[in-house]
Amino acid sequence: MSLADARHWVFDMDGTLTLAVHDFPAIKRALDIPQDDDILHHLAALPADEAASKRAWLLDHERELAHAATPAPGASELLHMLRDRGCRLGVLTRNAHELALVTLQAVGMGDCFASDDILGRDEAPPKPDPGGLLHLADKWSIEPSELVMVGDFRFDLECAKAAGARGVLVNLPENPWPELTDLHARDCLTLRQLLSG
Repeated sequence: MSLADARHWVFDMDGTLTLAVHDFPAIKRALDIPQDDDILHHLAALPADEAASKRAWLLDHERELAHAATPAPGASELLHMLRDRGCRLGVLTRNAHELALVTLQAVGMGDCFASDDILGRDEAPPKPDPGGLLHLADKWSIEPSELVMVGDFRFDLECAKAAGARGVLVNLPENPWPELTDLHARDCLTLRQLLSG
């Protein structure tokens, strides 16, 4: 099956549907997390009270970013084209579910997703773990191979591969992970053109 015929699409949010604004080194400095550590995995390993206060800070910080979110070039047009074709659309993000809803409304894409098809860090294990994709495949009563995962980072592609789905890389001029990528498009505008052609 070609990607143009795919009917089940899952998108990363930050940096994929929106312009990337998270300054991860600054967040790590603010939360006293070593630069080499993954933020979510680091917080998960902390004592409960310390983790709670740092998660609260992260949520407040991300809430500000959510309200100021800017759509990535072509993302809204791509989603609306897929929606108009009758495709099922989901989001798998390392952000919080409530902030994903705020972000998607802020960038004019909230009408493309059912709320329970948006999985945040509390609804699914963080990517690259394939659990979120497998959950959506099960919920939608399809095989994972029928899913397409679209993202801007290695974690999105690793998640797709681990789930048995196809991985599409967008919003990078070059592809640093060709072994993980089924398709690379410079941006969502280009991806939309490829799917229309």
